[in-house]
Amino acid sequence: MEVTDVKIFPVSDSRVKAYASIVIDDCFIVKDLKVIHGESKLFVAMPSKKMKDGSYRDTVHPLNNTTRQKIEVSVLNAYEKELNKQPTL
Repeated sequence: MEVTDVKIFPVSDSRVKAYASIVIDDCFIVKDLKVIHGESKLFVAMPSKKMKDGSYRDTVHPLNNTTRQKIEVSVLNAYEKELNKQPTL
């Protein structure tokens, strides 16, 4: 499994820094991943929906840590590149 494309959509929020879409193996797209500023670092949260009890549940998620790491590295690298393209004020 390879992440073959990543699109980053920056937002100005205190915790959520961007939304992302990824394409896996040029044939499967996953939208609405979130780049989140956690306590000590950035991380990638999977798409989720709010349940009736107020909790959130991932609608898509990797089944193993290796796949999670591939996705996170791809998204965070694309996020850094997007930040470098943004003009500074």
